Amino acid sequence: MLPQLHHDFIERVRAEVSRDTRLAALLAGGSYIHGGFDHYSDLDFVIVVDTAHHAEVMAARKAFAGRIGGLLSSFTGEHVGEPRLLICLYGPPLIHVDLKFIVADDLDRLIERPAALFIRDGSEIEARLDSAVIHWPDRVPEWFEQRAWVWLHYGAAKLGRGELLEAMGMLAFFRDQVLGPMLHRRAGRPQRGVRRMEALDAHASGLLARTVATHDPGSIRNALSAAADLYLDLRGDDPPREAVAHMPAMLLRYLAESAGAPA
Repeated sequence: MLPQLHHDFIERVRAEVSRDTRLAALLAGGSYIHGGFDHYSDLDFVIVVDTAHHAEVMAARKAFAGRIGGLLSSFTGEHVGEPRLLICLYGPPLIHVDLKFIVADDLDRLIERPAALFIRDGSEIEARLDSAVIHWPDRVPEWFEQRAWVWLHYGAAKLGRGELLEAMGMLAFFRDQVLGPMLHRRAGRPQRGVRRMEALDAHASGLLARTVATHDPGSIRNALSAAADLYLDLRGDDPPREAVAHMPAMLLRYLAESAGAPA
């Protein structure tokens, strides 16, 4: 059962897509298909545009979003490498909505099988969805190993300089990009960062909590050390072909010599 707010909003978007003959289909992803949907969930829509009208629709995305009603703010998704995406805030009441505008050819390879909320008669969208290659972009062990020690050193360097907020930010980034995905990998789930980790895996959440620091040099140093320890443990599940040399010894020595180390 969807919350009434989300149910009503879906109907508004469905109606707007069906009125615009340049649009072939409305699909939904995210929590709508993965479960765990609640009052706080975003709505993730994929709008399939007739190829001949794609440039025209892309140029008028904000106007389309406005026609749904209640648009407060919107911006495009270049910061996440997805310029086809329009990220929107509607209200009242407040609801976060993503609108991604694609063409039918983009359905050949997908990271998940979206739900079809509207398909215009005569289109081939259903057939394309049925034949699409579905592949979640899980990262290989080498991806983690090549980045982990660089990012941990970055956090330690910021600690040494006294840039505590920067170091805390790197810890959050490291949890999302490395530790969270690797904990999901250990549990046999797609690598999805730290979202919903508290609900999915209490033990994993406890491990990640050790890498959360307060605005204090000693707390940050301990969190960086815990992050390195957890990475090493998780790396053992599927070791990279070649480990970065001299780690973690050099990193731990660097941490011991950085600001905030015990006297």
